[in-house]
Amino acid sequence: QVQLVESGGGLVQAGGSLRLSCEASGCTFSTLAMGWFRQAPGKEREFVAAISLVSLSAARTYYADSVKGRFTISRNNAKNMEFLQMNSLKPEDTAVYYCAAGTTIPRYINDVNYWGKGTLVTVSS
Repeated sequence: QVQLVESGGGLVQAGGSLRLSCEASGCTFSTLAMGWFRQAPGKEREFVAAISLVSLSAARTYYADSVKGRFTISRNNAKNMEFLQMNSLKPEDTAVYYCAAGTTIPRYINDVNYWGKGTLVTVSS
């Protein structure tokens, strides 16, 4: 019954920013570790970022080397939402971005129990 719905994708020029959102339903959100993956045309889906709760007021985050320092993952448990703030975007960031959730930290595709349908991010030069 868990559903994940992404929003916030769009077209942006290189160097610009976008903020992606993911709303979860059908679950107790605070019990899930959340993350983001992306898939470019002709490429395999790859890990972007993940976040797990240490407590209700503290979280641990993980990032792919390709986005570290540019992207920030966060979550709002009261609103059942996860966010990905993307700054200094590059053309190679162009991909469909997928919200992901699991009972273990979703750093690998096989860790993911639930997927959103994706939102397209296009970065132009």
